[in-house]
Amino acid sequence: MPSFPLVDTHLHLWDPGRLRYPWLAGVPALNRSHLIDDYRRACGAVDVAKMVFVQCDCDPAQALDEVNWVTDVARRDPRLRGIVAQASLERGEAADAHLAQLAKNPLVKGVRRLIQSEADDAFCLRPDFVRGVQLLPRHGFSFDLCILHRQLAAAIALVRQCPHVTFVLDHIGKPDIKSGRLDPWRAELRELSQLENVWCKVSGLVTEADFARWTPADLQPYLDHVFACFGFDRVMFGGDWPVSTQATEYPRWVDTVDDALRGATADELQRFYVRNAQRVYRL
Repeated sequence: MPSFPLVDTHLHLWDPGRLRYPWLAGVPALNRSHLIDDYRRACGAVDVAKMVFVQCDCDPAQALDEVNWVTDVARRDPRLRGIVAQASLERGEAADAHLAQLAKNPLVKGVRRLIQSEADDAFCLRPDFVRGVQLLPRHGFSFDLCILHRQLAAAIALVRQCPHVTFVLDHIGKPDIKSGRLDPWRAELRELSQLENVWCKVSGLVTEADFARWTPADLQPYLDHVFACFGFDRVMFGGDWPVSTQATEYPRWVDTVDDALRGATADELQRFYVRNAQRVYRL
């Protein structure tokens, strides 16, 4: 694992006794509270210096409640330096009032509205959604793109319409690692990487692989391609805890990534594990 404290750009926390998460009913392995003390224990020997909380798809009516709760958590664990909040950007211009409310909280650095769960692969190209994303620079927010690999083409078209927005691709675009499928994800990721306002989060790969039987060799072609496309200037580490616990323990994930990068220089590792995250999320 890294010899220095890292920044985890993708931490989830939830408490079903406090907020409603409809999706948890379909994932029994995750359907309980996952709190900051649980995360601290899960990290084991991994030294995490800073974290970014990423919204957990609670009931949209409770989006501000989620931010307020996580802000309270950050008072108890000041390593939590940023929040990527939920926002219903499909409301277009009408989403601006919610974004303005979020902007009052200095911990909120960006916004995410899940796209992966939409049956319409072109959902993110609906005019109101595009307009909602275009509002983000007004409030100083980035946008976390959480999509499935089949939605990459539409995501590229969205990014082209939003040149002033900083995008972070979550989970390297969720390629079909379990089936060993590389194309067309490979070509589309390269095309996306050519848009310089896009960054890529190395997170979530194990939950796109076979939960029980994945090996580092299964992940290596995907990791190699990400770094070939984005270099070390626009990549960052993410733990995706506790979603990742379906397939790995936290230290195993860190060790897997670190082993895959064993040829990297000390400066490249610092960029990947620390500096890029601090730059994008203004930590």
